[in-house]
Amino acid sequence: MTALRCVAVYCGSNPGARPAYADAARRLGILLGTRGLGLVYGGGNVGLMGVLADAALGAGARVVGVIPEALVARELAHGGVSELRVVGSMHERKALMAELADAFIALPGGLGTLDELFEVWTWAQLGLHARPIGLLDVEGFFESLVSHLDRAVAEGFVRPEHRAMVVIEREPERLLDRFAAYVPPRVGKWLDRDTL
Repeated sequence: MTALRCVAVYCGSNPGARPAYADAARRLGILLGTRGLGLVYGGGNVGLMGVLADAALGAGARVVGVIPEALVARELAHGGVSELRVVGSMHERKALMAELADAFIALPGGLGTLDELFEVWTWAQLGLHARPIGLLDVEGFFESLVSHLDRAVAEGFVRPEHRAMVVIEREPERLLDRFAAYVPPRVGKWLDRDTL
């Protein structure tokens, strides 16, 4: 079982095309606060990032923003978070967010969100951490990505146990409930040398 204290959330610096995305970010932020969990996120006050942070703060959560110096003006660093950490690079941002978090959630977002998700997932595959990772699949946003990952399993590029590391839910309450009961899978090898 995983002791949850702080959750890293990856999400868009844009709001996206559907109001449901911001609604989900708001619900997740409120839920983190009401469950006594902290939030670590990308540090912006715009898009889904801003909605998430404001909701979590409003619900009493400790919110830590982590933002690269080059993005402070571009993503409009959130001045009202509990703690804002300005780092030198995207690499430092991802490493610090991972260091501070007990679990990871991806909301809808763009390339940066996917980069953060896949890096932390790769670290789990390599056995560098055993913390839960989840997709909050708002209105089926991640369905095509999940289909692609299933294809990668079918084609022999991803092992089923590694694909199964990511928890997928449409409701934030259910996602956090599953995180609380998460038992990490045993990490096997990711490369079958017998087929080389």
